[in-house]
Amino acid sequence: MLKLNVQNETSRLRTVVLGIATSNGPTPSVDEAYDPKSLEHIIAGTYPVEKDMIVEMEAFAKVFEKYEVEVFRPELITDYNQIFARDIGFVIEDKFIKANILPDRARELEAIQYVIDQIDPRNVISAPEAFHMEGGDVMPWNDYIFVGTYKGSDYKDYITARTNMEGVQFIRDLFPNKIVKEFDLVKSKIEARDNALHLDCCFQPVGKDKGIIYKSGFREEADYMFLVNLFGKENLFHIDREEMYNMNSNVFSISPEVVVSERNFTRLNNWLRSKGFTVEEIPYAEIAKQEGLLRCSTLPLIRD
Repeated sequence: MLKLNVQNETSRLRTVVLGIATSNGPTPSVDEAYDPKSLEHIIAGTYPVEKDMIVEMEAFAKVFEKYEVEVFRPELITDYNQIFARDIGFVIEDKFIKANILPDRARELEAIQYVIDQIDPRNVISAPEAFHMEGGDVMPWNDYIFVGTYKGSDYKDYITARTNMEGVQFIRDLFPNKIVKEFDLVKSKIEARDNALHLDCCFQPVGKDKGIIYKSGFREEADYMFLVNLFGKENLFHIDREEMYNMNSNVFSISPEVVVSERNFTRLNNWLRSKGFTVEEIPYAEIAKQEGLLRCSTLPLIRD
């Protein structure tokens, strides 16, 4: 059996699910786009091709191999996007919570059922259908659980709004010993530079006391200030609108000292090194065209 344990975003990683890009299917139509960045590239004819994304994901897998991380991959579904494992579930403490994802993507969860079967069934949690939440919005951080949401009355009109307040409350009820802090995120259906699809598109902790943040990703300045006060402004790397668009906050921590990052994130990677981090740079710019990056591709199961 898998002894799940995830207390935060950065403790030493032991076991993870990493998505796959094989048999990713044809370029979606405009009507099939789930997010504005994918839509932008579909229209421009620059949507990523399978062979390039396979290369990028295998570069990520090699980093996990280097650090002796146990890696599970989804079972292959022909002509189906299975890159973003983070969306389909998440682990907090010893609980695996199945995400209530977009209905079109339900088969992604079936593809990791063989992994879920290795978990104590008492620790596998499903939420009622009305409770929306995706792993990209949920960040355990020791005593806290940070959750991205959208509080607008037009929530149902946004395919880019993936976690509702019912989902936040579900997590609050499930972990009464934690401080669950929700963040109201900026959403757009048409402009990727103004769309925080998930919390990890505008914020992510690194190390033990630092983080990457995009101030304009939060609808309320008070939410941004909460993180500034918690981490300290000097410990936060502030990214700009274009860096947010390129997914600079969507790196991935293998340990408090090791961060996997996209090789083109020059300013961020230099800052990380200046703070003492080992930065494992890999190519991931093609996958980024689907408004997801390194954290989005992973589902951590066990950390120290």
